[in-house]
Amino acid sequence: MRQKTKIALGGFGNVGQQLARAILKEPDGNIEIVAISARNLDAALKNAARLGLDVPVVPASQAPDYARVVVECATYEGFREVLEPAIKTGCHVIAVSVGALAVNLDLIDLAEEHGATIQIGSGAMPGLDILRSAREGNIQSVRLESHIFPRSLAHETYVIDQGIDLESAETEPVRVFSGTAREAARHFPRHFNVAVALSLAGIGLDRTEIDIFANGTLPGARHTVRVTSDVVDLEMTAQNFPSSDNPRTSRIVAPSILAALRELNSPIRIGS
Repeated sequence: MRQKTKIALGGFGNVGQQLARAILKEPDGNIEIVAISARNLDAALKNAARLGLDVPVVPASQAPDYARVVVECATYEGFREVLEPAIKTGCHVIAVSVGALAVNLDLIDLAEEHGATIQIGSGAMPGLDILRSAREGNIQSVRLESHIFPRSLAHETYVIDQGIDLESAETEPVRVFSGTAREAARHFPRHFNVAVALSLAGIGLDRTEIDIFANGTLPGARHTVRVTSDVVDLEMTAQNFPSSDNPRTSRIVAPSILAALRELNSPIRIGS
């Protein structure tokens, strides 16, 4: 019998609590939450108690004391606070708020230095496995077209500064942005984890092109990836659905992290 994978949750908001509920439904499963880290310790304690989860609730700096696998499910602002101490102690870190990695790329070098691993939770983005395979050949272009709820973009500084009118986006797509993944991550840091994940899997932040549309006609965020290379051409679309707990988060995010955790302790690995 394989031993359970013991994890610390780095953040206990919408995604962290979804993960906890799913794991607690399988008491005999191979994943065990042994600690939670959070900025607001009192709130995290109350939420854990509400779910029947009796584990230590500690600052992020202490999470690696409890588990060698840390799941970052905090926020853009809390990303580095969770990752840095885990990396410095050689942990395996599964990251959700990957948009923040674009301005914290030194963490990759830090992981190399300390023998840690940063794994990107990528369930919301289609085609990454085949893109990583294509990178072994010669990729000419990677383009992502994303359609996002207007209300999710309405308060973004970029949208306000550019004077973009989103009123018509309730009935038809309105182009909001076109540029590189690095620029998209800078202007929309809370929305474009997918752009950073796609870039790191493929040809980088400065060669990956991003088109963003505000679109109120869809049931959730829709991402279309187009890849041209000498080994494969790809076009793939993912129609995501909003989480019932937080409409700004896709419903697939927590299941994608759960799938990544299951694979850590699986006798079979699927994918390149």
